Amino acid sequence: MKQRLAAVLAADMAGYSRLMEADEAGTLARLRTHRIELIDPAIAKNEGRIIKTTGDGMLVEFQSVTDAVKCAVEIQQRMKRRNSDVPQDRRIEFRIGVNLGDIIFDDGDIFGDGVNIAARVEQLADVGGICITAAVATQIADRLEVPIEHLGEKMLKNISRPVHLYRVGLEEAVLQPASEGKDTKRAVSKPTIVVLPFDNMSGDPEQEFFADGLTEDIITALSRRHELFVISRNSSFVYKNQPVNVREVAEKLGAQYLVEGSVRKNADRVRVTVQLIDAINDAHIWADKYDRKLDDIFAIQDEVTAAIAATLPGRVEAAQRDQLARTKPANMAAYECALAAKVLHHRGTVADNEQAQTLIERAVALDPGYAHAHAWRACILGQAWVHGWCEDKDTVWSNIVAELERALALDDNDADVHRILAAVNVNNNELTTARYHQERALSLNPNYDLVVVQQGELLTWLGRPDEGVEWIRKAMRLNPHHPERFWSHLGKAYFAARQYGDAIEAFMHLSAMDDVQHAFAAACYGWLGDDIAAAAHIKKVKALNPDFDIEVFLATLHYAKESDAQHIREGLVKAGAGDCLAETNDLAAQ
Repeated sequence: MKQRLAAVLAADMAGYSRLMEADEAGTLARLRTHRIELIDPAIAKNEGRIIKTTGDGMLVEFQSVTDAVKCAVEIQQRMKRRNSDVPQDRRIEFRIGVNLGDIIFDDGDIFGDGVNIAARVEQLADVGGICITAAVATQIADRLEVPIEHLGEKMLKNISRPVHLYRVGLEEAVLQPASEGKDTKRAVSKPTIVVLPFDNMSGDPEQEFFADGLTEDIITALSRRHELFVISRNSSFVYKNQPVNVREVAEKLGAQYLVEGSVRKNADRVRVTVQLIDAINDAHIWADKYDRKLDDIFAIQDEVTAAIAATLPGRVEAAQRDQLARTKPANMAAYECALAAKVLHHRGTVADNEQAQTLIERAVALDPGYAHAHAWRACILGQAWVHGWCEDKDTVWSNIVAELERALALDDNDADVHRILAAVNVNNNELTTARYHQERALSLNPNYDLVVVQQGELLTWLGRPDEGVEWIRKAMRLNPHHPERFWSHLGKAYFAARQYGDAIEAFMHLSAMDDVQHAFAAACYGWLGDDIAAAAHIKKVKALNPDFDIEVFLATLHYAKESDAQHIREGLVKAGAGDCLAETNDLAAQ
């Protein structure tokens, strides 16, 4: 169980039993339409997360009180307009309550005093109205143009203390969007994705559960990626066994990307096809198929889910980068700035790092509550710190620590936050702390290729390179489009495992090698006794880094065991690194 401060919106449909008794099918159809066309998109737009739904109500969690109230106001104002020409006895109307308090999260559900108060407050709201607690009223007083009326202290059922309540005035409420031309705070606009129920093409009704289970697992796995907003299962399964118009579905659900697929069983094999569609441009971005032997259908379900969940976010990000190339920097939102900064960071040059710092700082300024941006600012500054691309390393390190603390405080459940915390602690040789954050990242998102490959790196540093190789290979399988640097991690793991031939083969996959990678390749050849190949790589090391020194190089590595550090030292000596250095020093002396 986890506990954190959150805003909870509780909504309940007024007169549900009466409406159901009068017209059950019609009431459900109209309620479903309101969900698809208004309620779920409003929640998604305001960064909410539906925790629980009942026949006539729901609980929604928001990290921002402002977003929760904005969502409530939008729903109630638009529902009033929708009901304007509906007879009074057939109107679907809601009561909404909003509270800010400590919430206990356990197995996908929420509990605690904060939830109970939100539910009780909702019951005291007017039909079509919004009731909020004092904690909420205080937070929105200077942030939203909504009038609030003090209702005094109220005793709530099963709550021992009186609670100050307020009514939100909807008639005068004005929710102004942020100006496009100003550098005011803007909401993080994440890519929104909907996974439609996979079609059962096998003609076998018993395979229906596999198709539905696979769809639900993919939705759950993708929801772990905090850089994506995933439409809930309840909304997407409305379209099960229905002909789908991509643009219409995307428009109704407020989604930019749509995932659809099919399952076909043939004898003892099952084939799963999946495709990712840009619904706005009606363009296919990515498609793949997975053929598996039908030994264990649940194992297949897990395997295919992992593969899709690992690959799909990268394809979405690639599509976003293409769009970003056509976007004017002055109009970039926080998410777009963070995305552009990540692209520059992965290029790994001084100039790109400087530009990345500028963009990620803008992302943080646009939305100070964007945990992902704070974590990536730490990562980008960490790149400069590791490579010595900064004048004052102590100040930069302090900034890195501060950014990570801020990111952790904002969102302790973002796998990227813990992944970057682990990486930074490795670079500071705090391997015990790094292991804690790495395991946390892995538990939060076990199908994230960057987390999985980092598990392999960490195990290599900890003296368990054989396991490290397995994890790095797993990351490569999860994401066939993995970054090229995965080969470098694999080469280093194979070297530590004393598998020099495999290490050399891994390094050979790199389109270009830096001095560190040439040093590892040289050490491999040193241990294999290939003096000519070893000397060639040492020559490349000296060309790329004329001041190369074995001891300085070893200080940049993070082996927990002295025997592993000694292993690469001896390999470099066998490769002639010490001789080359001595020759260089002799020439310098002359």
